[in-house]
Amino acid sequence: MSDFSLEGKTAVITGGASGIGKAIAQKFAEKGAHVCILEINKVAAQDAVDEIINGGGRASAYQCNVANQDEVLSVINSIADRDAINILVNNAGIAHIGNIEATTNDDLDRLYQVNIKGVYNCMYACISHMKTNGGVILNMASIASSVGISDRFAYSMTKGAVLTMTYSVAKDYINSAIRCNSISPARIHTPFVDGFIANNYPGQEQEMFEKLSKTQPIGRMGKPEEVASLALYLCSNEASFITGTDFPIDGGFIKLNG
Repeated sequence: MSDFSLEGKTAVITGGASGIGKAIAQKFAEKGAHVCILEINKVAAQDAVDEIINGGGRASAYQCNVANQDEVLSVINSIADRDAINILVNNAGIAHIGNIEATTNDDLDRLYQVNIKGVYNCMYACISHMKTNGGVILNMASIASSVGISDRFAYSMTKGAVLTMTYSVAKDYINSAIRCNSISPARIHTPFVDGFIANNYPGQEQEMFEKLSKTQPIGRMGKPEEVASLALYLCSNEASFITGTDFPIDGGFIKLNG
């Protein structure tokens, strides 16, 4: 068996149809995992699954709103009825720009439902199945979990919660052979970033792309594939001694931006 093999494992990946989640799904499938993509948009999920299957991998699509616990339990239980769930990647999340005065009650509730409750729902649903044979949970946090980011009040709040949920689950389930870690990316070049620039800075796309890239000390944005490679390591047997830890992948942002 090759290094970082996921052969014979079943991996549930939320938000796996685009950006970082899609890169993780593709990487895990390449390494032999049966990838189960959970997405609120079934068409997008099926498109991502078709790409994986056409590339020789194994994947399945599930329409699921991670904020709805009944939906999550139904989907996770249906997967577990067929295969042991070995890996959960909580990647689904939404963004919000604004300080506390620019954050409405509805904004806060909307981010809480997806970024916090969605992560809780998926861990809650999977842990009972993982307790039998062990497993790995990987949560997508953010550099905003650890340092102050301007105009990211609600987003930072939710990602801080993801970080502390990670620590709590790692502590509580270490004796059940369940490892739980998180990744904290800085700005990663995804279609979301391109859409944000196009919508907010029409006619200045290239200028703004370069400006945002340079906020990372390394001088560029990260690539989804780079995050996926870190995720693969943390979910593989090679990382069996690692739990309860957050891994920044940030081009030096946290430590070198002083």
